[in-house]
Amino acid sequence: MPIHYNVHGRVAEILLDHPPVNAFNTEGWAALPGLVNRSSADEAVRCLLIRAEGRGFCGGVDIKEMQAHPERITRLNKDNYLTFKAIRDCAIPVVGALHGFVIGGGVNIAGACDALIAAEGAYFSLPEIDRGAMGGAAFMSRMLPVQKVRANFFTGGRVPVEELWRHGSVEKVVPLEELRDAAFAFCGSIAAKSRAALVIAKQALNLIEPNNPAELYRIEQGFTLEMYMHEDSQKARDAFVQNKGQAASF
Repeated sequence: MPIHYNVHGRVAEILLDHPPVNAFNTEGWAALPGLVNRSSADEAVRCLLIRAEGRGFCGGVDIKEMQAHPERITRLNKDNYLTFKAIRDCAIPVVGALHGFVIGGGVNIAGACDALIAAEGAYFSLPEIDRGAMGGAAFMSRMLPVQKVRANFFTGGRVPVEELWRHGSVEKVVPLEELRDAAFAFCGSIAAKSRAALVIAKQALNLIEPNNPAELYRIEQGFTLEMYMHEDSQKARDAFVQNKGQAASF
């Protein structure tokens, strides 16, 4: 399995390590909610870190699988939703350590986290409009203003992590070689707190948030299914796979 779970003292770690771009198929996405829930249920753990190895944090969904098996979209939709919901609902704080590209489902993972540390030069992107899908705006809206989200959604372009830092969505931007240590140090400062206090604080923060992005994302997924039923959707996936010739991402 290209997703690893480790515990370092009071900090649990989910490590994404699936070359070339950390884009996961239905099996990979199905595994993620259980790992998040595992950390949530472990009374010895007080913070969860999600990070990645390789060229980028997460390339989202394996378009090559979806191009060959569009009928798997409902299963994929469900496990995507359960992944992001598990992160937001996790009993303990969840920190994302981001580098390289944060694309599609990777944006949603980041948007569901409680805090983010990022490497210089990282970028966010929702290229769904060019991949025959929809979704992701709910979680990106947790990190950026509405017009910026819409501009990215309509163009499929890139948003530099430094822009998210300016908006206050990213806690710290560090050189790539310092990312792992900086992320664990930040998690360690959280994990030094009372677990009971952290759990209660997480519940309170979730309840006072104006909107639940996981529920809004579930609405978006209805439009993803609608788009999948349009002939332009399969054409977009066919073209993308033919151009790239490898597993790729939303």
